Amino acid sequence: MTKVGTWMTKNPVTIEKDATVIEAVHLMKEKSIRRLPVMDKETIVGILTEKMVADFRPSKATSLDTWEVHYILSKTSVTEAMNPKPYKVKPDTDLTEAAQLLHDRKLNGVLVVDDNDRLVGILTVTNALEALIEICKDPDACKK
Repeated sequence: MTKVGTWMTKNPVTIEKDATVIEAVHLMKEKSIRRLPVMDKETIVGILTEKMVADFRPSKATSLDTWEVHYILSKTSVTEAMNPKPYKVKPDTDLTEAAQLLHDRKLNGVLVVDDNDRLVGILTVTNALEALIEICKDPDACKK
């Protein structure tokens, strides 16, 4: 009950490395997600988050209009905006260890990989909070 594999989001939505930033934005909005593992077929090459996309966009003070910004993002590969070294854990990692990583590194999520470094899920802060809520419904589980 306290392993990452129990609480992670299985089979997360991904995007291929040759996709554009605008495609990633549309996919995130369509699926109501805030992070996308970036893949080269079955291999993880990075992660793109909503915040990375926001930081990558030109500032509102730019003289570019909306169409020009859209055009730039439609020509920019996700590999230019992503983090190429995302944090990873295994499904059998203790939930407390993964939560500590999220806390210490100020992360909103970590990729979950199998022994062959294949993506099997994502553990988000929301997943960790869902676990905390469920575990603490048992009064004896949260007593110190």
